[in-house]
Amino acid sequence: MQLSLSNLSTKDLAALSQRTIAISDEAAFAVVKDNPLLAAVKIVYQTYDSIYTKKVYSGKSDLLFDADRKRDVTYYALKDILGAHARLSSSPYQQAAADIFAVFVKYGLDLTTYKYAEETAQLKKMLEELDSPVNVAKIESMLLTPLVHQLKDDQTAFEKLFNEVAGENAELRMMESASSYRKTMETALRNYYNVVKAMNTQPGWRELYAKLDEAVKAANNSKPTAPKSDTTTETK
Repeated sequence: MQLSLSNLSTKDLAALSQRTIAISDEAAFAVVKDNPLLAAVKIVYQTYDSIYTKKVYSGKSDLLFDADRKRDVTYYALKDILGAHARLSSSPYQQAAADIFAVFVKYGLDLTTYKYAEETAQLKKMLEELDSPVNVAKIESMLLTPLVHQLKDDQTAFEKLFNEVAGENAELRMMESASSYRKTMETALRNYYNVVKAMNTQPGWRELYAKLDEAVKAANNSKPTAPKSDTTTETK
């Protein structure tokens, strides 16, 4: 029985563990029915099986992208209206628009290109400044209050989703990964295989050894495949 457990993919190691348990639980192999090393394999496999296919990230990147795009669209609409009035000398709102547009300039006209967290922080500060009595009056005079409220709503919706996703991602990363737990799985299997190998000449064990040996050979001959992962990075 040639063991190359460390060369197996995460998925193939799980398959071999499951096959080992299934073979050992066959009625013909009562000699290992209460074997503590087999019991250890079963216990470790329960945990390994639950985490080897787990996601590393919440998988909500598309929702986050859509929420960010929505607030960006509102931001650009408001910025463009203010910029147009500020440049138009015939506009009755030129001065008010120029004053509010200056607030946009202060927090970055390109803030929609920032990372999610940075854009969220800048927009939050900008909206707080727009809430000052003087700015509120200017915004109302230009009939832009509904658009500002829309930007606030979009910002709130994004921030809520962003915090939710960040929390879920943190919880997922805190779970022990299959790559780190696999050593425990390998050790449990190796210990069990060693006792089966040592008992190979005894009645009842020879047949068990032969079946497990075939399972190990099949696993060693399988082609390793790279595990898929859901890695959502904070990009814009």
